[in-house]
Amino acid sequence: MEPHWDDVKVFLAVAREESLSGAGRKLKLDPATVGRRITRLETAVEAPLFLKSPQGYTLTPAGERLLAHGERVEQAMRSGMDAITGSTDRLTGQIRIGAPDGCATYLLPQVCLSIAEENPDLDIQIVAQPRVVNLSRREADMAVTVSQPTAGQLLVQKIADYRLHLAASERYLADNRITRLDDLRGRPMVGYIPDMIFDAELDYLHELGADRVALASNSVPVQLRMTEGGHGLCVAHDFALPSHPTLRKVLTEDISLTRAFFLVRHQSDQKSERHNRFSHLLVERLRAEVARLEAAA
Repeated sequence: MEPHWDDVKVFLAVAREESLSGAGRKLKLDPATVGRRITRLETAVEAPLFLKSPQGYTLTPAGERLLAHGERVEQAMRSGMDAITGSTDRLTGQIRIGAPDGCATYLLPQVCLSIAEENPDLDIQIVAQPRVVNLSRREADMAVTVSQPTAGQLLVQKIADYRLHLAASERYLADNRITRLDDLRGRPMVGYIPDMIFDAELDYLHELGADRVALASNSVPVQLRMTEGGHGLCVAHDFALPSHPTLRKVLTEDISLTRAFFLVRHQSDQKSERHNRFSHLLVERLRAEVARLEAAA
């Protein structure tokens, strides 16, 4: 009995989602159908591919071997489609980008809109997550990150540096004099929920020596909205400030942080002309958008 390619696609989805129901949602199939397809594939390869546990479906050694081959076949199929659709100057199909919610809120909409206007048959999806997007589970085709990954077969390209400063609302500053570092003592701070900081690069307040976060959120836009309400000070991205005109930078000579964005892709995607072209546009325009918004801050 020969394996069906469609069953291999189901296998890849279960391996990435670690459950029949998760794979079913991704493939728009009911879990029972997913289960039957996995059973059919296991019969064809004459080996169990998953172990079921309370934590979900984990790969057996045979499953691990099939995963490597299945992903190569998947990439070959993508490359074949790119060879067909790449015959025109316009990009087509679907590309999904994962990004921290600050980047996804303040940078990617304008950048993706400009790319979409030039490529009307291209579907662009932005996954805004206050965490690292898992590329190995194909949550996205590529991701913007705030630090370089150190593991996995990935392509990593630096996009741009960006800057952050301490900020407060005009209303807060009207009632509270902040002209030197000593003026920060005892002031309420707005920032990330400490135990939900998903990347050490985002632990700004710890770097500044703040020992308490009075108002916290795992979302950058929520933090800035709370700061707009006059409830304290926060570390704000300069590129976000034009969207929050009542916020003002303070102590810019004393407090200035620099971070960087990186574009991360599957290493196998370097064979995809479509992904290469999209990545080039994305990096080029993100750099320009950061520079434009920081100049306006």
